[in-house]
Amino acid sequence: MDTLQAIVLAIIEGITEFLPVSSTGHMIIASSFFGIAHEDFTKLFTIVIQLGAILSVVVLYFKRFFQTLDFYFKLLVAFIPAVVLGLLLSDFIDGLLENPVTVAVSLLIGGLILLKVDEWFNNPNTAETSQEITYLQAFKIGMFQCLAMIPGVSRSGASIVGGMSQKLSRTTAAEFSFFLAVPTMLGATAKKCYDYYKDGFDLSHDQINLLIIGNVVAFIVALLAIKTFIGFLTKNGFKVFGYYRIIAGIVLLLIHFFIHPLTII
Repeated sequence: MDTLQAIVLAIIEGITEFLPVSSTGHMIIASSFFGIAHEDFTKLFTIVIQLGAILSVVVLYFKRFFQTLDFYFKLLVAFIPAVVLGLLLSDFIDGLLENPVTVAVSLLIGGLILLKVDEWFNNPNTAETSQEITYLQAFKIGMFQCLAMIPGVSRSGASIVGGMSQKLSRTTAAEFSFFLAVPTMLGATAKKCYDYYKDGFDLSHDQINLLIIGNVVAFIVALLAIKTFIGFLTKNGFKVFGYYRIIAGIVLLLIHFFIHPLTII
């Protein structure tokens, strides 16, 4: 991986981490085009730069993020399903991450769902703010988030739809999804770093610099993406993202099967 590739991947991460389009899926696609997706450092890089993106949540929502213990306990409840399933299905998930067809199909199916989600959940009547979410609602949102272990599903998309299924408004569901990203991405990064170390890999000086650059770029881009997304989502809903996912999924399948197989194993 060179510096330009690291910057491109970080920009993709910053834009897509909080949009319902799957940051992991987009980075798999981009890194496969670069021909670096099979590299162990690339797999580490795409996880670690999520720290930069989630730091933007803490900065943008600083006053609201540091609040009551009750709110943190709700985040913990929502986080637990991902921890349990992530540990149980670790090898299976790693296998899915190496399959671009899985990404394409997930983009397609998720797109079709996003076209209808505003019709399915158009009567929010509980929890006007993320602090008012109940423990049961938090747990159910956490279960939805687990769907994002399938690459291409989108962590933010799954958890936002999960929140809307609990009669939260689009804005409240999106904000809780952003808050939930912090422990989820911290946990994923810690596990990936541990696995990388356990497998005997060492980071070179150049690789450490790439991780720093990636996190800084992802942080800056995510700051802009979050504010833009909240405003757009409140006004327009999910249909645009649904159409985008469908087009992206179809294009990826056409490229893979008819132009050039995307091999990332």
